[in-house]
Amino acid sequence: MQERPVTATGGETYWIAGIFAAVMTALSGRYGYHRDELYFLAAGRHVDWGYPDQPPLVPLLARAMSAIDSNSVMLLRVPATLAATVVVICAARYAREFGGGRKAQAIAAGAVASAALLAGAGHTLSTAIVDLAVWSVLMLLVLRLLRTPFEPRWWLAIGVVAGIGVQNKALIVVPIAALALSLLVTGPREVFATRYFPAAIGMAAVISAPYVLWQARNGWPQWALSKAIAGGSSGSSNTRIQFVLLQFGMIGLLVFPLWIVGLRWLWRSRYRAFTLAYGVQFLVYLIMVGKAYYLGGMYPLLLAAGAVAAEPWLAGHRIRTATLVSAIVADAVFSVLVFLPMLPISVLRNPSPVLAINKEAGETVGWPQFTARIADIRAHSAPDADLLTANYGEAGAMEQFGGPFGLPTPHSVDNAYWWWGPPSGAHPVIVIGMSADQVARFCLDPEPLGRIDNGRGIHNIEQGRAIILCRTPRRPWSEMWPAMRHLG
Repeated sequence: MQERPVTATGGETYWIAGIFAAVMTALSGRYGYHRDELYFLAAGRHVDWGYPDQPPLVPLLARAMSAIDSNSVMLLRVPATLAATVVVICAARYAREFGGGRKAQAIAAGAVASAALLAGAGHTLSTAIVDLAVWSVLMLLVLRLLRTPFEPRWWLAIGVVAGIGVQNKALIVVPIAALALSLLVTGPREVFATRYFPAAIGMAAVISAPYVLWQARNGWPQWALSKAIAGGSSGSSNTRIQFVLLQFGMIGLLVFPLWIVGLRWLWRSRYRAFTLAYGVQFLVYLIMVGKAYYLGGMYPLLLAAGAVAAEPWLAGHRIRTATLVSAIVADAVFSVLVFLPMLPISVLRNPSPVLAINKEAGETVGWPQFTARIADIRAHSAPDADLLTANYGEAGAMEQFGGPFGLPTPHSVDNAYWWWGPPSGAHPVIVIGMSADQVARFCLDPEPLGRIDNGRGIHNIEQGRAIILCRTPRRPWSEMWPAMRHLG
């Protein structure tokens, strides 16, 4: 296929990106913190070169936003909104690099902005949305590298962005390796025949070195975490069948044919390495039982390619154009209603069709009520008790909201919290979120104190879990702690 000339970017792209950013901002303060955000805030209070489950970039972003206003959910999510908007703009830029006109660029931007993946990931501050933005920028730089005539100095920018990507999410090495391998197999191989390529590798290595060294010093817990997630330990883990099916739902059931067309268009063009890179990643994540969104970074590029392929088909056909635009708008409405906090919290009450599709919405409500209930139980049963939780969300919530109640800094067996140490042993311990059988393994006199209740009738991970008092541990906490670690 003959390469098309690079065309100018139309103003429609920026209108779409602006509307997208406005909607995300307007809804960012509704409901409340996600459990992961509470964890990032806690990690930001324990600044380090790395954590067992993530590099330091997002905790540092959370710390920076918290330093401005420690109680603003909207402010915390500003980096996420910016990152998601970058993905929308990059999608249009891909279409431009492929030679698409203003219509193709607008379709690419609109299709990406309407995707459930971007709405869900971009609503909260997370490594996922930063990863999408970093990978989007990285692929745009690769497209610039592949222009003719070849300009090898783009490798330097690629190296810097890749290093930043590793400092956000180590998993980015998989798509980077897949794309590099695909370029070696399909070409153009001459892009590697320059001194700027090893320079890029060196720059990426230097930028990511502090995190890699932290992992090495601590026994590579990220690898253990990956195996745990593959085994289903994470709340967002999926089966292989779910991984395949969710590839269609993440982008939108009405728009997915566009990225299928994009795969074919790329394979028939000089950019066939991207089609192969998608296939390699698909197989790797399928074998690893990876989370469905791991493959999400490829879809903006595929949608852009599909938009370029569809542009001639749409030219002069208003009905075809209207049909495609209607599909994009319908997917956008669905994404806003289900993956953004547009509807009243009451729609999340069990049984909830919203939670049946987007269970993460249930993890953004009830945390202040949860903390108040723990504080009330502690005040009436053991006012001097330490706090031990089953997961980082519970611990993070009590760190965020526990100050007015005089709650101590909580402990948890989960992920980085385990690294931060066990209860001192000087006080009784209220154990939150663990079953009676689990508590009996390390406590001689477990005393049930009640159940977690968010007070809203919303079924989430915490709802209904036990609250148990332990006055006498079987052995000192410091001795039992190594065996209590949980990764997931």
